[in-house]
Amino acid sequence: MPPHQSPPRRVVLVCTGNTCRSPLAEALLRQALEERGVTGIEVHSAGTGAWEGAPASEGAYLVGLERGLDLSSHRARLVTSELVAASDLILTMARHHRARILELGGDDRVHLLGEFAGRSGADAEVADPFGADLEMYRQTRDELSGIIAVVAARLAEEQRHAGG
Repeated sequence: MPPHQSPPRRVVLVCTGNTCRSPLAEALLRQALEERGVTGIEVHSAGTGAWEGAPASEGAYLVGLERGLDLSSHRARLVTSELVAASDLILTMARHHRARILELGGDDRVHLLGEFAGRSGADAEVADPFGADLEMYRQTRDELSGIIAVVAARLAEEQRHAGG
């Protein structure tokens, strides 16, 4: 995968309802970028089938708190063509999310989150824990944490090479 011409300024993480995976990934990426001293990157999340204004799921909220992530103010938002157009990098949890972003004009700015972090095949997708028990939410959070660490390192490196 070719590197970006310039580091992204606006990153959007996308799942289905924007209540479980993408809010956790958004909070984890913000935390990881902050820990690396990376500034100038806005991190957002959205869903391909989100109910506008819905809070983070209880499971995501609780497992987020276990890692110091506060999702209490999160409100779901639907992916729109305007959001896609305003984004520099869009990372999706599953291939069907990427397909939707491509329909909305995402072109070369959309990637499967796992692939962007170097994973392939089935390992490139992050399973949806919606409706599952807290242990499944923990597994999802921990999987996202590992992937996001790689993404944050990649973004930090791209920013460093761009002189930003």
